[in-house]
Amino acid sequence: MILSESDICERIASDNLVITPYSEESQQPASYDLRSAEDYLLRKGECTLVASLERVELPADVAATLMCRSSFGRRGVLIGGGFVDPGFRGQLTLCLVNQGPEDVSLSVGERVVQIIMHEVKAGGREYGGRYQDSNGAVSCR
Repeated sequence: MILSESDICERIASDNLVITPYSEESQQPASYDLRSAEDYLLRKGECTLVASLERVELPADVAATLMCRSSFGRRGVLIGGGFVDPGFRGQLTLCLVNQGPEDVSLSVGERVVQIIMHEVKAGGREYGGRYQDSNGAVSCR
């Protein structure tokens, strides 16, 4: 089941999900728009690692899928590595590939990627990998 706006807000209010800093403008009916932590230039034909402004902490019963917002997709920007396991904590590194015909500027605070959260039935095992507690855009470890 995909978490709705009310599910997301209820979980945040009960400290069962963290998205900080939270923005009402970024809240969508069944997703949340992650914002860029810095200014970036997405050069055509290149992959750019972009840090999310938000720190996310998923509980053991929630996983997430990352999708580029359609306004960026229409310009040729795609996202790679779009899954977040239950229990992940930290800023997300967004692997953005610009396949469009021109460079794309990304401003700090600009909404760029949707995080769609899913309930995990019988969840219990949490992420404990090398990107736990990430700060900023993190290269391959």
